[in-house]
Amino acid sequence: MQKMVVTQRECPARRVPSGEPTTIPEGQFITINQALGGNYTVTFQGNMLRIDGTDADAIGQEPEVLSFTDDGSGQIVEDQVWQALDSVFDPEIPISLVSLGLVYKVAIDQEAGKVSIDMTLTAPGCGMGPVLVSDVKYRVAKVPNVELVQVELVFDPPWSREMMSEEAQLEAGLFF
Repeated sequence: MQKMVVTQRECPARRVPSGEPTTIPEGQFITINQALGGNYTVTFQGNMLRIDGTDADAIGQEPEVLSFTDDGSGQIVEDQVWQALDSVFDPEIPISLVSLGLVYKVAIDQEAGKVSIDMTLTAPGCGMGPVLVSDVKYRVAKVPNVELVQVELVFDPPWSREMMSEEAQLEAGLFF
């Protein structure tokens, strides 16, 4: 699905595989290489980058809408954090990280506006780990009153397919 497009506005992106944030200026030619899980993998000036689906309008695509209502309390709403996490998909299999059982813990420090997340990967050597961490930080930061998102990759306990929701196992074809 390679397609060349021109950026319609300045567009936040993350380098693959490091997850390092960068910005693509408006009016630049980029090549869309892949659209999976609501995100886009593109090439710009010889670099592979990942653009979040919520920024798809910047590359002339239909944006994913991820909106949260601020209840005015000044507090981080945990359900909204989980909703943001559930909107992040594994780049190779379009199943959410939550359904895959990759999110082990969410802790909220209301005073600091900080969300700490322990998560794992389907395989410890997964080259997309830094990109997934970056995706999680980007999406959770959209929740009202979140000032800082800290993600820790942990490998204990090791992930296994039994951690997946039944729906995810069905979607991945793991029920026989």
